[in-house]
Amino acid sequence: MTLVAGVDSSTQSCKVVVRDAESGAVVRTGRATHPEGTEVYPAAWWAALQSAIRDAGGLDDVVAIAIGGQQHGMVVLDADGRVIRDALLWNDTRSAPAARDLIAEFGAAELARRTGSVPVASFTATKLRWLRDAEPENAARVAAVALPHDWLTWRLLGYGPADESPLGPQLDALVTDRSDASGTSYWSPTGEYDRELLVAALGHDAILPRVLGPSERAGETVATDAAPAGIVVGPGAGDNAGAGLGLGARPGDVVVSIGTSGTVFAVTTDPIADETGAAAGFADASGNFLPLIATLNAARVLDAAARLLGVDHGELGELALAAEPGSAGLVLQPWFEGERTPNLPDATATLFGMTLAATTRENLARASIEGMLCGLADGLDAVRAQGVVAERLLLIGGAAQNPAVAAIAAQVFDAPVEVPEPGEYVALGAAVQAAWTLTGERPTWEVPVVLRPDRDTRSIIREQYAARRPE
Repeated sequence: MTLVAGVDSSTQSCKVVVRDAESGAVVRTGRATHPEGTEVYPAAWWAALQSAIRDAGGLDDVVAIAIGGQQHGMVVLDADGRVIRDALLWNDTRSAPAARDLIAEFGAAELARRTGSVPVASFTATKLRWLRDAEPENAARVAAVALPHDWLTWRLLGYGPADESPLGPQLDALVTDRSDASGTSYWSPTGEYDRELLVAALGHDAILPRVLGPSERAGETVATDAAPAGIVVGPGAGDNAGAGLGLGARPGDVVVSIGTSGTVFAVTTDPIADETGAAAGFADASGNFLPLIATLNAARVLDAAARLLGVDHGELGELALAAEPGSAGLVLQPWFEGERTPNLPDATATLFGMTLAATTRENLARASIEGMLCGLADGLDAVRAQGVVAERLLLIGGAAQNPAVAAIAAQVFDAPVEVPEPGEYVALGAAVQAAWTLTGERPTWEVPVVLRPDRDTRSIIREQYAARRPE
């Protein structure tokens, strides 16, 4: 049996999945937690990767590996390969003013034309501009800029500070892939870095990771605490692109992911350039493109509602299904942590339509699910506005396994909904890429679907939500 491994270094944890390269069957898994917060010292990711690999039984019998990781995070390195400061994660919104500054300098339409997207606080370029303005001494020390999966791949290949790695600080050995490069706001859909935008953000030029093709080898491991020597290393991917690979998503598929953040993304053969900034024109990990919207508030909305009602997630779903569609007029606008789509980083959540009759436990439970899903449905509209056709919606993430979420999704969305079996799809997709890198052929492993709720669109849900949208 030939084994390949995929890694998901996400916001909250590191997951490792080992799969049979022929059938795709999961052989074993491992997991380790990440620190909380919106800025993290990258050494914690490296330690978690090593711990997750050990938890998965090690890599001695694995022949190829690839790393998927959270997009956008800013990892800045000095000339000795040392991390200069904690990495700012995608959900750190302190760079929102920097995003506005870049848009004012270049114009939204021009930035969309050059990079496929209009920058928001999540994107790497805005974090570099924040660094330039808030910590100029640190900005001046930056010799190279990487993303979380780039940095972990570099370390796995044996590079890093001279006293921490076998091969030392070879910054020109940094590599990435199209999907993660496309989330920086200084990479073009044509396949080239836009150095003018990098300099405008950071204040000077710097080394950037070489962008590899979908199945191009990054190299092979050397012996470290994480892995033995000789394992083929794939280019890796951003988390959403990795999930797309894991799901086997093709043009016509739209993925709705409900995790710490919520995302809606489609696989398309052509790039987009949405100057409104609603949809980001990312690349995917297969050579296609990945128009995407993201919300900051997804599963945590249900966490908050469950805490408030004193129930677990199963009981929250039961309460929600006991209420009628529309929650008797109760509408939750769930912007608890600000919001990215729409771009309102300083927003807060609001509960509308409270009357004595409407304010029940059942309606509040349902309004929390409806509000979360309506935010994602607005995102689907933004993706469709770029010419995307949704033939089916693949609903993934922990919350998707709640029967109430799946049933209500079939009422909120106006396209067929399918729920694949639970899985760590970013890590599963990274394993797909590892096998692809090893053999030169993209695997076509089956992805079982466990639920196909009947299509039951109820327009009242989105009409009520739209009526509360700010002007």
